[in-house]
Amino acid sequence: MRVTCAVIFLDGKILATQRGPKMKLPYLWEFPGGKVEAGESEAECISRELKEELNINVKLKGKLNECSHQYDDFEITLIPFLADYKSGTLTLSEHMNYIWLSPDELHTLNWAPADVDIVNQIIAQVTRDK
Repeated sequence: MRVTCAVIFLDGKILATQRGPKMKLPYLWEFPGGKVEAGESEAECISRELKEELNINVKLKGKLNECSHQYDDFEITLIPFLADYKSGTLTLSEHMNYIWLSPDELHTLNWAPADVDIVNQIIAQVTRDK
């Protein structure tokens, strides 16, 4: 299963969303996104998912390395985009919570396993850029 996600920046902070109690992997934190649908590009997917789930628009500005993770009953390939928040009032339709964190604070959350590699990529990139 191919899934996009977005590392969204606003004023030097990064958006994290918390999965709701009825979702798979309840209460874990993730970068928002969703499944790529047939006939849809990865960029179209992430833009659609962010509008549907969070009511926001972003400007895509790059990608991190894809990562795969095998859960007990499914496997995903996560396609992480880097993006800047552009417009919209953030409104949760599926998630239960959200938080804006500095890159140095990302490790403080209980992340979904597939998202841990992305957190590590962000921290490594920030460390290289210092």
